[in-house]
Amino acid sequence: MGTSASATSQAAPFAPTHQADHQGNGMAEHRRSLQSVNIHNSKTKSIITNKVAPVVITNNCREEFQIHDKIQSSNYSMGRISDLLPEHYLVLGEFFMVQDIYNRADVLNTTKSHGAPNFRKVKGNYPLFGMGQPSLNGFKQVLQRLQIDGCEEVVFICVREEPVVFFRSDGDFIPYTPRGRENLHENLHDLDRELSAEQIELSIRKELCDFAKLSENMFYVYNDIEHFKDEPQQVQILSEEDIHVTEEVYKRPLFSQPLHRYYRLPLPMEGAPLEKTFDAFVNILRVTPNLSLMRDSSRPLPALLFSCQVGVGRTNLGLILGAIVFHHLQGASESPRYLWYSVSFYINQVFFYVYIPQVDDAIAMCSEMHNIKDAVFENKLKLEGIGEDYQIQGKSTKAYFLQRTLQSLERYVYLLVFNAYLHDQVLLTICYHIIIFKNIPRMLGSVSSKFLATDLLSTAKEMKVANFRRVSKMALYGMAQPNSEALAVVMSYLTDQRRGHSTILWLNLQEELVLEANGQMFTPREPGTIWLSPQEMELTLKHDILRCEKWLGVITEQDKQMRMFKTCHTIEELFVHQKSVHPGLSYQRIPLSDCCAPKEEVFDQLLEAMKSSLAEDPNCAFIFNCHDGKDRTTAAMVIATLTLWHINGFPECEEDEFVSVPNAKYTKGEFEVVMQVVRVLPEGHRVKREVDIALDVVSETMTPMHYHLREIIISTYRQIKMAKSEADAQWLRLRSLQYLERYIYLILFNCYLHLEKKDSWRRSFSQWMSQVAARAGVYAILNHLGFSEFENPDDSLMARLRFRWLPHSAQFIPM
Repeated sequence: MGTSASATSQAAPFAPTHQADHQGNGMAEHRRSLQSVNIHNSKTKSIITNKVAPVVITNNCREEFQIHDKIQSSNYSMGRISDLLPEHYLVLGEFFMVQDIYNRADVLNTTKSHGAPNFRKVKGNYPLFGMGQPSLNGFKQVLQRLQIDGCEEVVFICVREEPVVFFRSDGDFIPYTPRGRENLHENLHDLDRELSAEQIELSIRKELCDFAKLSENMFYVYNDIEHFKDEPQQVQILSEEDIHVTEEVYKRPLFSQPLHRYYRLPLPMEGAPLEKTFDAFVNILRVTPNLSLMRDSSRPLPALLFSCQVGVGRTNLGLILGAIVFHHLQGASESPRYLWYSVSFYINQVFFYVYIPQVDDAIAMCSEMHNIKDAVFENKLKLEGIGEDYQIQGKSTKAYFLQRTLQSLERYVYLLVFNAYLHDQVLLTICYHIIIFKNIPRMLGSVSSKFLATDLLSTAKEMKVANFRRVSKMALYGMAQPNSEALAVVMSYLTDQRRGHSTILWLNLQEELVLEANGQMFTPREPGTIWLSPQEMELTLKHDILRCEKWLGVITEQDKQMRMFKTCHTIEELFVHQKSVHPGLSYQRIPLSDCCAPKEEVFDQLLEAMKSSLAEDPNCAFIFNCHDGKDRTTAAMVIATLTLWHINGFPECEEDEFVSVPNAKYTKGEFEVVMQVVRVLPEGHRVKREVDIALDVVSETMTPMHYHLREIIISTYRQIKMAKSEADAQWLRLRSLQYLERYIYLILFNCYLHLEKKDSWRRSFSQWMSQVAARAGVYAILNHLGFSEFENPDDSLMARLRFRWLPHSAQFIPM
């Protein structure tokens, strides 16, 4: 006879991270220990009370249970929506159960006629159907309608990622979802990455049963969250059979129809699905005989039925994927092949051919309620038309609509990639971090701020510009952005009798807009979308400022001021003037993103600029500047140093010195992912060592407190633990990964210089990356970038290229 057995099976434990902080005694542990029972009086012989929990002994004396309801109830959270409404238990520690579908959501008015809101068939002859969330009886009605319409085989795909449970009501089961008090209209997304939606639904059902036992078999739900008339409603829960999870609602009716299949394929509310989601969709095709390329063409295609909450956004995306697949099945070649590798593998091989018309046709077929291409332009127009800024979902309107524009664009691009994957063509490179994400529009606005650059090297007094420095024994210089006065001083310094540089190539690395007004450097503060080059936009902005004849707000190191600008010059105009004084001066602008690894074409542009200048004058001097002469300037100077060493010869490489500092390997750049790249590259250790020497040489005058790429990687990562908020922690994590990625790219570039030197680097670095490095798996490594020594890279979206190459702000970082 057991002493503390349980009469009910235990549900899978669930303890969301957002709840753990304020459930000090561990919600998951208590849920695992829950031993709640309902014993009918006729079976009870005696009840023994004790300090732990009541003990129930059955009549036959064969079973003994402890009832822990009271202990468990102290660990569940209670709350109310408002002071006027009753208090009750909260699901997952903080959420209310709200009816999933409201009447106005059924725009097509199909719930009564077809069983589900917004039920529809796409245009054309393909058996593609979409709908919103039905009840249990509604889903049965949908299947009946499809059968009447001649659909012998149905593949039903639920694309919802949020948990949904169904309460028994008048012979049906009605869907409800957990929602937060602050936004009762919004479903929960990314609730817990460790658990599937199915597991979370099971945990919710177990909680609801516990709540009912503690509240006379009743639980509160909400149907009217607009006016709260007669709310909350009470639902009776006697057992788990009074609550269905999604799988039960959709799978049970299929047992009577063996040709039907059900899958859950969570799709994101915005943006493109992850590659593993595309792979999961392809797996559905593989296991469905009549959806494979080897199908029996004499049989009709199975119907594909997609469903999300309302039946619009995610359902529409699923319909487009289905339309693309049907396009391929209808036009399959005479010798078809199985899709034997994954989408993520295909993308990481970095080759695809964009079949835009087919994707556009698929979108047009499925556009009755939503058009993905139109969403791109609609959000872009809203972004460009923003006047006064305000907050939307915690972000400024500009940040919000920029995010929506990028997400819409990303979704469209990935449909093109998926279509190309199905075609299995290898004609055009994608390099994974698609050009769309690399050339994200820069921003422009009308309010200016003073161009601030901290003078860490104390050179402003003598050279009139911050952080002026030279690489030892080389004609390589770096500095912050100079104004006209500083530019004249620097040019006089470089061309004086002691240095005597007759040919100088000046490379400006700034991608942001910069103007000199009244002799000082300024940069726009409030952004707006631009599609022109920085030079063109600076010229436009200059004319706007001079025509304005108004006082403009300026932010200085000390305070905010109002200034009237009488003179205004673009950066290019400053150099045109200096060229008239020093004919040997050449100027180029090669924009480089702050903190990130340079785009591959930036490496090409820098290399080509240096090769052309050295061909004219082997003694040409090279000068680099960015905003503060630190981050981007240092990266470009390292690229230039490596290039000159390959042309003029390498210095003698000393052996690695012994370092006794704890975890010295990290300050030496020996991260696991870096060494993984090193192992792939020919003579990888030598290639890395040369980059390390170049970094040391360039940063010789800048202490680790100022800037040294290898050391700032680990120092930035370690700051995560001291972050004041989760947003700050994510921002630091992104920065540390961007520095790490930059370091790896410098190693790759040095390897390229070695291997392509015999052909005088006729093949560009961009081409080498796609044609050589990609085949060796370099992009696969970069697409799983992280500090695996300390954490699992899969825990952060930033491990993937597509997220790191998107523009980010401290207020919007993927978690």
